[in-house]
Amino acid sequence: MRYEKQSFVEKARKAWGNPPPDWIQALAEEADRVTATRVAKNIGYSAAVLSHVFAGKYPGDMGAVEQKVRGALLGATVTCPVYAEIGRDQCLDLQKVTPPFSSEASGRCYRSCRGMGAPKCPHSRLPEVPR
Repeated sequence: MRYEKQSFVEKARKAWGNPPPDWIQALAEEADRVTATRVAKNIGYSAAVLSHVFAGKYPGDMGAVEQKVRGALLGATVTCPVYAEIGRDQCLDLQKVTPPFSSEASGRCYRSCRGMGAPKCPHSRLPEVPR
């Protein structure tokens, strides 16, 4: 008997309903098109995380995964106080940058994301630094 591997779209529909949320659908379609490993790497996660997401059982920050997918695959953008209009996925990546900085803009972005010396960026998912 030959085993047919279930597609990521089928797995997502089983866990999330038919149709699944738009970002889950886009993620599953991209995983079926290229590979789960490649799409996971493109959005900064592992294939194991994607497997949990498709199954609706990811114990981590599902909102962060959604925002990365919306930026990388669905074209969601935000207006960054430093870099102007950027992808939501890029915004999340910039929030992880720590000193030493590669440019003066990186330092300004670091401070803006954390509300250091300026109003905190409304798109930041980071806690505000106490004054």
